[in-house]
Amino acid sequence: MILSTSLYKKELKGIQIMKILCYSAKDYDKKYFSSENVYNIEIDYVDCSLNNETVKIAYHYDAICIFVNDACDQNILNELYRHGVRCVLLRCAGYNNVDIDFAKQKGIAVARVPKYSPNAVAEHTVGLLLSLNRKIHKAYNRVREGNFSLSGLIGSDLCEKTVGVIGYGEIGKVFANIMSGFSSDVLVYDPYLEVLDNDNHKKVDLPELLEKSDIISLHCPLSESNKHIINNDTLSKIKPNTIIINTSRGALIDTKAIIQALKHKKIAGLAIDVYEEEGPLFFNDHSNEIINDDLFERLLTFPNVLVTGHQAFLTHEALTSIARVTLDNAIKLFGNEKCENLL
Repeated sequence: MILSTSLYKKELKGIQIMKILCYSAKDYDKKYFSSENVYNIEIDYVDCSLNNETVKIAYHYDAICIFVNDACDQNILNELYRHGVRCVLLRCAGYNNVDIDFAKQKGIAVARVPKYSPNAVAEHTVGLLLSLNRKIHKAYNRVREGNFSLSGLIGSDLCEKTVGVIGYGEIGKVFANIMSGFSSDVLVYDPYLEVLDNDNHKKVDLPELLEKSDIISLHCPLSESNKHIINNDTLSKIKPNTIIINTSRGALIDTKAIIQALKHKKIAGLAIDVYEEEGPLFFNDHSNEIINDDLFERLLTFPNVLVTGHQAFLTHEALTSIARVTLDNAIKLFGNEKCENLL
């Protein structure tokens, strides 16, 4: 299918057809990449993640395509270079799993998808908040069992609550705007932000956001400076009726600290779509196995914790955009064109 936009009508003149190996590939990746592959790039898919053992599969490929839990450190980049790989295509916005500086030293280009559908993640964040706050997930299970009791299902109005947004990028902005629609007061903390684009939002420092917020939602990329931004110290500053939501990166929250906060009723609830040690767990079916992650299993024991398995991005619009932009990045890099998504 040739798309209507001029970008996807252009031909591969003078560009040798490349071979891409897609790691951690699921059925939906194959579906959407196949649909958007108007250039007829040769793409092979493997369901295993990229690590020290599986890097050898990339032998004789021009590029690899990876996702959030694929490891791409110095050792792996060295092996990729030795195998002939000259491009790493991230089909996501975050790149904390790639050693960008070392990739540049090796001459390996790294490109990402900076924004695929901010609405997808922001709307999932709101869905988690509504479900946790109004106990919708519990009510659903009760009704299926014929239990129509309302005991224990009391929630709170979101109207006029104070919502703290940590990270005011594309997703954070969309989430903040949605919460303004609930007539919530929105506080924003983002050390890289100079001006807010919404007069209804207020920029504050982190201590003020922690102290005043009834809801705290994380929307910042993971870096060394903000790893475990939710920790024992920051948790000690929030109100006990606060709900914390994370749909960004798992390691923004110190799992041991959040478990202690939940155990001692220092927060009202936790809703997460990401987990700091999610790599061995998420995106695969472990329903017939014993999960050996004691911290994760402990989280699931709390009645005020809601977990989804990194699905916030999973919409038709987002998957379409991810495939289109990733393939376009490949074409530009191998055609020696300017790639605005090059890291």
